[in-house]
Amino acid sequence: MAPPPRRPRPEPRRAEDAVAYDGAHGSRISSLVVDHLALLLAQVLRFDGPADAVMSRYFKQHPKLGSRDRSLIAEATFDALRRLASLRWMIQPAVPQRAPRLAALVTLARQQGGAALAPSVLRGDERAVRHALALDTASAPGAVRGEVPLWLFTRLTAQYHDAEPLLAIMAEPAPLDLRVNTLKAERDAVLAQLRAASREHAPLDAAATRYSPEGIRLIDKPPLTRWPLYQSGQVEVQDEGSQLIARLVAPRRGEMVVDFCAGAGGKTLALGALMRSTGRLYAFDINAKRLAGLGPRLKRSGLSSVHPAAIANENDIRVKRLNGKIDRVLVDAPCSGSGTLRRNPDLKWRFDETELARVNAVQGNVLRAAARLLKPGGRLVYATCSLLALENQQVIEQFLAEQPQFVPVDATAVLAAQGITIDHAARFAPWFVTLPHLHGTDGFFAAVLERKA
Repeated sequence: MAPPPRRPRPEPRRAEDAVAYDGAHGSRISSLVVDHLALLLAQVLRFDGPADAVMSRYFKQHPKLGSRDRSLIAEATFDALRRLASLRWMIQPAVPQRAPRLAALVTLARQQGGAALAPSVLRGDERAVRHALALDTASAPGAVRGEVPLWLFTRLTAQYHDAEPLLAIMAEPAPLDLRVNTLKAERDAVLAQLRAASREHAPLDAAATRYSPEGIRLIDKPPLTRWPLYQSGQVEVQDEGSQLIARLVAPRRGEMVVDFCAGAGGKTLALGALMRSTGRLYAFDINAKRLAGLGPRLKRSGLSSVHPAAIANENDIRVKRLNGKIDRVLVDAPCSGSGTLRRNPDLKWRFDETELARVNAVQGNVLRAAARLLKPGGRLVYATCSLLALENQQVIEQFLAEQPQFVPVDATAVLAAQGITIDHAARFAPWFVTLPHLHGTDGFFAAVLERKA
């Protein structure tokens, strides 16, 4: 079943193209788009909730906006969030009352080119926009050039010798990765359907992922939820790096497995497919609302062995009953999410060092509770979507110092046994690490641990 035809849309222009500002070439951006973008940015930049939720609420409040205008506004909002540090630097010192509108205009000019904004759209802001676009960000502070808060810039540049290309790619949009549900389809067959649809309708850039045997990468963002492939459960959205985390758990058929921080269940579904819907797979999470998102996905997947349960905390009685009985445990720990900033650009502005310290304490507690579930000889995989050693290597090193009955296993060897070879793996061994600028995935960390028999 092929995806429905898609409307081709123009590629946004890069920021360097926008510097050649000329408002005399007519208008492609309407005053309506600018005004709504300014209003939406004023709400989003309060950072009192996830940007996608704020945006969804805003569009529901303004149902008369057309689909093209919504698309322009949504893309511009996320572009502003990705490059907010330089945007703020460019428009300062803007009058607070004018800042949202000026931010909207500069964002659209950086995306589409200055010629997209006619004088009638700019109104009284033409001079300010010209001035902002003429600034050379090469002279800006490092955190501004890196498009991250100063605290995160300091930590990343201290930890990574190649922080500059890492930061650069983190300010770019991420591709869309799919995981083929092998209970219902094969990757080659799905790719063939996508390419056939591409020949018949608008071009679709779809290719097999570099590492994951079940992955497909789409450069564009098609209306996925309308695809028969998606509706029938043949594909799910999941970053390639996340798919590899499930491969590190490497569950066998008939085993008892726990996804300890299941969330909306992306990794749960991947584990279930690897188990061929046999055995027993528990999906635990303290956030009942988020876990409820697994329901529709589980129904589409065809899995019958998954048992979701919202728990009060890591010491919930339903967890304790399983102590010493589980073959494999995945701890997808709560974290800063710093490895996913391409997809969640507002997160870097909503998260700070105070929250980092709080989450870091939770990580150790969750890991210790999950470890008690394992039977002797069992495997535990601790994973985060964080770039920070504080949440990754340091958590594991402290755990191993406290728990001598656990030993690390080389993640490279675990994947190699499944025919998967990761570039630069030796640099991070024995841990599993993916970085956007090296691997093209989100930033992930994982440690594979086994309990001594």
